[in-house]
Amino acid sequence: MSLANELQIERPRIVLITGGHEVGGLTSFAEALSEGFQENEIPAEIISPSKIWSRWRELRDSRVLKILSTTAIFAAPFSRRTICVAHGFPTVGLIGWKKFGGHLIADHMANRCQSACVVTVSQYSAAHLRAVLGVRIDGVVPNALRRTFLNGPTGNEERSLITFAGRLHESKNVRFLLPAMIEVLEAYPDLRVCIIGDGPERQALQDSAKEHLRVEFPGTLDALALRRCLRATKVFISGCPTEALGITYLEALSQGCNVVMPASGGGLEVAPHLIGGQIQLMPLTLDRASVVAAIRRALAFAGETINVESYSPDAIASAYLQVDADRIRTSSTPDVRSSPPNLASAPLNAPPPSGRQI
Repeated sequence: MSLANELQIERPRIVLITGGHEVGGLTSFAEALSEGFQENEIPAEIISPSKIWSRWRELRDSRVLKILSTTAIFAAPFSRRTICVAHGFPTVGLIGWKKFGGHLIADHMANRCQSACVVTVSQYSAAHLRAVLGVRIDGVVPNALRRTFLNGPTGNEERSLITFAGRLHESKNVRFLLPAMIEVLEAYPDLRVCIIGDGPERQALQDSAKEHLRVEFPGTLDALALRRCLRATKVFISGCPTEALGITYLEALSQGCNVVMPASGGGLEVAPHLIGGQIQLMPLTLDRASVVAAIRRALAFAGETINVESYSPDAIASAYLQVDADRIRTSSTPDVRSSPPNLASAPLNAPPPSGRQI
């Protein structure tokens, strides 16, 4: 039985989910969440934030659940039955004051809407949004893994890659990681470097590595191709110190990779018991010597596959249905029909003071 039925609240007729760039975490978020709602027998559609205004009828329809990210949050005051997702917190240095102000206004507008609530993907993001921007966070729900990554490796894979996967943007700091990755190759002749993804820094990164034959840039990969690559990866590395959660960390761990990450960000919440072993931390300076040392420490560990079932599309979609149900019950002017629910079987933990977390 689906969670919507158990809660005795009218289940959404359809779910609209706004995505992001064709490369990166927002795309993975939208695709996995769409899978989860379909597994709950609720149709889901992914749309671009720029197309949200063309869906005015669905925005006003309380039978349609809207899950809005990034610039689409501006539609919250005009939308009914809406969950706004803050995937991270805006930084002036990367997006400028104009966009920073836009994010701030959008988040606070969403806070003022009775028919909307704001969730984020990690306690790290929630703490910063509350403390720095004064945004009320109604819940914490992590990103879902695409179902492709719930199938772990066989254990017989040959692992010869040091891999990065994500959008090739300055926020990911690949320009600092790549020289260290190349230095490690000098001591390990059987290893190669694989930089997966696309973005504004791709050409510069390729130019910087053009003399190194063991550095590959395969571009954007679909989920199956990415999984094959991760199963051939010994160490997965990423360098964003303000990562909201880091869905690629989960994808890498699900396929038995060792992971190197900065000692900051929501990625620290993914599997804290593995830190110092399968997960190695880098100082926030990301200086070359420290990155090299972290990669070498990670190479020394035998990777294991962790259980990521709690991040399955079905589990995360059910968590969003719970957030939706909570908002309906607590709203003074509910916009959908509801009756008193029985929460005994709800799969979520008791809410922390700031909201609900799975």
